[in-house]
Amino acid sequence: MQLHFTAVSEPGVPGKKWQKLYNTHWEAYRTWLISKGNAYEPDLKTSQEALKKYMPEMWPTYERLCKLAKADDVAARFLTGFQPPAYISACSNAVLSGDEIQLVRNYDYHPSLMEGTQLMSAWNGKKVIATSDCLIGAVDGMNEDGLAISLTFGGRKEVGVGFGIPFILRYVLEFCSNVEEAVAALVRIPSHMSYNVTVVDKTGLFKTVQLAPDKEPVVTDAAFTTNYQGTVDWPENAAFNKTLERSAFLENMLAKKGLTASAIADAFLQKPLYNTKFKQGFGTLFTAVYQPARGVVEMRWPSEKVTQTFEGFQEQYKLIQFDEPALASMQDTAWASAPSETPEMTPQEALAPSTSKADWQKTVNETLVNAMAHSPNAKEREKPQLIREDIVHRGDISWEILADYWANVGKSYWEKWQN
Repeated sequence: MQLHFTAVSEPGVPGKKWQKLYNTHWEAYRTWLISKGNAYEPDLKTSQEALKKYMPEMWPTYERLCKLAKADDVAARFLTGFQPPAYISACSNAVLSGDEIQLVRNYDYHPSLMEGTQLMSAWNGKKVIATSDCLIGAVDGMNEDGLAISLTFGGRKEVGVGFGIPFILRYVLEFCSNVEEAVAALVRIPSHMSYNVTVVDKTGLFKTVQLAPDKEPVVTDAAFTTNYQGTVDWPENAAFNKTLERSAFLENMLAKKGLTASAIADAFLQKPLYNTKFKQGFGTLFTAVYQPARGVVEMRWPSEKVTQTFEGFQEQYKLIQFDEPALASMQDTAWASAPSETPEMTPQEALAPSTSKADWQKTVNETLVNAMAHSPNAKEREKPQLIREDIVHRGDISWEILADYWANVGKSYWEKWQN
C-alpha cells in the first residue's frame, strides 16, 4: 500500500496548478458523486443557492473554479460542496495550549481514496496551507493568521441536508482569523453528516464543535476527539476503529504533567493512535502537526517528515509506503518498513492520470472484501465472494452498502471487544 504525497504551492487565486489537480482527480470524484443516482442529488440551482446563503464569500472563488474546470452541471454541483454522498473516515486529534500551542491529528482512511495533496493557496487574500480533499475542500489546515482546524468522524450513520465537511473547513480557513469567528461559522453552516471539528488559534484558545445533521451544534472545551459525540451511537463502528481505546489513551496522555508538544506528536505515530489496517480503510495515512503561534506545519510518517511554513513553503513529492501486519492474526503490530527511495519527480509530474470509475469501485470493493475476509466471526469470513458479487450487481457503491457492511462486520469486533 502506498500514498503519493504532493506539496503544491499556488499562492494566489486558483490557476493552472489547481486545474491540474482537478483534471487528475475529477473522474474519480464524478463517479463518487453520481454513485447514488440523480434522485439523491440536489440540482445545480439548489446547490448554488445554498452556497450563496451559507458561504456567500466563497462565490467568486467558486465561479473561478468552475471556469478553470470547464464544469458541466455535475462538476458545478460538486464544487458547491452541497449535499455530497456520505462516506466514513476515522481520525484522532489533540490540542496542547499554554507555552506550546499545537494541534495534532491522524487521518485514518484508505490510501487509494485520498488526494494526497498539501496545497498552499491564497484564494481570498489569506494564505492557507491545507490537506486537500474534494478538490476545493480540506480535512485539516492552518491559515497565516494562526488559525488551525481539523476534523474527526462523529461516529453516527445519520445523513441530512447540508454541506460536506471538507468544504466547511475550507471556508473557515479562508475567512476566519480566530477561534471565535471559526465557531460562529461552524454552528451556522449545516453539515450533512456528524463530525467533531477542533479549532485552535495562535493565542492558545481552542474549541471542539460537535456537528450533526439532526441535532443542534454543541460547542465544547474538549482538547481531544476520536469518533463519537458524548456517547457511542454506532457501537460496531466504534469497536472496529477502537474509538474508546484511542479516546482513553488521549485523555490519560493529556493529563500528564510536563507534557511537551513533541511528545504528543510522537505519540500519534504509535499504537493505539497509529493504525495499520490500510486494506480495511482504517490505516493512518498521515499525522499533521500544526503550530499556530510559529506558523509551522508538519506532515509526519514513521520514517518521513515534511516541514512547511508560509514564508518558506517548498513544493515536493514523496512516495509513502505502508506495511500492513498479517490480517489473519487480527493483532496490531508496529510499523515494519521504511519508505522506498523517492522517485525524482516534480509535484506536477506526481499528479498521475485520473482514477477511472472502475478503479474507484475496485478500491472500495476490495476494502470491504478484505476486511470481511479477516473478520473475527467465521461466518462473516465465508461471505467475501458474495459481497463482491453483490456490490458489482448493484453497480455503483452507495452509502447503504457501506453502512450495511459496518453494521455486519463491525458487529463481530464489537462482540469480541465486549467479551
